[in-house]
Amino acid sequence: MPDETPINADRADLLVYRDDRGRERPVRDAAEWRLRREQILASMQRVMGTLPDPAHRVPLAVETLEEARLPGFRRRRITFAAEAGDRVPAYLFLPDGVTAGAPAMLIPHPTGARGKDQPAGLVGPETTHFAPQLARRGYVALAPDYPGSGDYACDPYALGYVSATMKGVWNHIRAIDLLQSLPEADPERIGAIGHSLGGHNSIFVAAFDPRVRAVVSSCGFNAFPKYFGGDLTGWSHRGYMPRIADVYGRDPAHMPFDFPEVIAALAPRAFFTNSPVDDDNFEVSGVRDCIAAARSVYALLGAEERLVAAYPAAGHDFPDETRALAYNWLDRQLRAA
Repeated sequence: MPDETPINADRADLLVYRDDRGRERPVRDAAEWRLRREQILASMQRVMGTLPDPAHRVPLAVETLEEARLPGFRRRRITFAAEAGDRVPAYLFLPDGVTAGAPAMLIPHPTGARGKDQPAGLVGPETTHFAPQLARRGYVALAPDYPGSGDYACDPYALGYVSATMKGVWNHIRAIDLLQSLPEADPERIGAIGHSLGGHNSIFVAAFDPRVRAVVSSCGFNAFPKYFGGDLTGWSHRGYMPRIADVYGRDPAHMPFDFPEVIAALAPRAFFTNSPVDDDNFEVSGVRDCIAAARSVYALLGAEERLVAAYPAAGHDFPDETRALAYNWLDRQLRAA
């Protein structure tokens, strides 16, 4: 992608774009918003590296390693091919009694050595056990490992990526391919849900893949200037995006993109954030900044009701009451005829 892609200096001012002469223009309709959105995705790729093109796909070649029958669902431990020479471990949940047409969820996991085991309900707090909880509600669910976590000893940089984040995006795109291939799942009713690391990875894959119709992000983001006072060190290690340090000096002012833009890039698709007021990772006023900015785009596209933010009195967690709201919201987005 060309380095000369225009960047808007104020990344919270979303209803402007720069034309091919670098002149600032107002965004007045959906067509002009698409121009700004293209600039946002290009700016994300400056930091993450280029999204692989469709020719990067190989047959999924799904292998089932074991299957467990549990109350309400079957849980399969599988691997699938993300690209030549690389297989991703994952858990696939299939609800009892479902043979076709079920809504499906991609579930990237939080930070943790056990990776996919946490959303699969095998470790960690119940508030992050999304896969069994959603499977019992009738959702097909897929929880893959992120590079370097769980059973996935993958080095994205040895495969030619410049960030683990973009390798995660690609793997999650392939995970959506897998969900669409299943006879039990409706290929048109796919969502993503995740907490923390999984919260922003759900956003990232949806930004690049329009097949994701609804996103739930728990404790997954805030505006970069309010992330630990603007110190982006936590985003810049090899598990995320090293260019944030190497090229952009860990400085929000030099970053080509920010989360107000990424959230807006999801519009008019449905987005729900759980952002507790005492989250010590993602300071809540920075979340409110993102939502306020993105709301202008959702309003422009006539979809303001699809942007929902919950701010419970909690820390870095997904409290039961808020999670129930999110699940009911998902039902409305993905079960409606």
